[in-house]
Amino acid sequence: MRKIMALIVVAILMLGVAGCSGVEPTEEAPPAPTTGENDLGGREVRIGVENAYPPFNYIDEETGEAAGWDYDACRAICEVINCTPVFVEAAWEGIFEATAAGEYDMVADGVTITAERDEIVDFSIPYMIIRQRIVVRMDETEIVDEASLIASDAMVGTQIGTTNEAVAIDLLGEARVQSFDTFDLPIQALIAGDVDAVIIDEEAAEGFVEQNPDAIKVVGDPLTGEEQLGFVFPPGSDLVEPVNFAIQMLAADGTLDELYDKYWGE
Repeated sequence: MRKIMALIVVAILMLGVAGCSGVEPTEEAPPAPTTGENDLGGREVRIGVENAYPPFNYIDEETGEAAGWDYDACRAICEVINCTPVFVEAAWEGIFEATAAGEYDMVADGVTITAERDEIVDFSIPYMIIRQRIVVRMDETEIVDEASLIASDAMVGTQIGTTNEAVAIDLLGEARVQSFDTFDLPIQALIAGDVDAVIIDEEAAEGFVEQNPDAIKVVGDPLTGEEQLGFVFPPGSDLVEPVNFAIQMLAADGTLDELYDKYWGE
């Protein structure tokens, strides 16, 4: 996926996106509005981020500053459409309801686009395709793939209210799934031995492995097919169209590729 990520995004745009704010698939995407029509005049945009989902968003331990793909991507978006990003730390639980109520103008947190969520909030067009993976401790030898995970009596950690949690419950049943409030807590529980595995998005799994290279590893093939990530907005937000325009521009000029390589490598 690495270097061709922007090409995948462009292909999705050409095919249309089902389930994103009511958009139905079409044979050809409509012409993108011009930059002038999407100039926000320096407007401030409050962007909710969790700061617990590396490398999408996290607090850099060395500097104490917030960093990650979400920050860089949102700043790049605002450069295209002339807005000022104001990042606000947000709790994952209730984030869609809070956004719908207008607490945030936009949410950037590696959010998977689903029909259920689309009933509460609006989504941008997809900016990345992900799959779900299994993470285990480095010394784990019995859990090596989906089949061995299912056959075991392992407890699996996930984050509450995520598609990861839904997949884990579907595979293993609720009794074998322990859900946590933030993305980092299942990983901490795994390292501490409180759970035996974690189901999480592949890009986040790689981020946590990079932070804990001697403690955890990714095993097996992806558990799911392709899932699409999008930015989140209150229903009817006038930001959706400008942000969609910016995503298309950043995909076309290679910026999304560059950001992917920065955080995940080529």
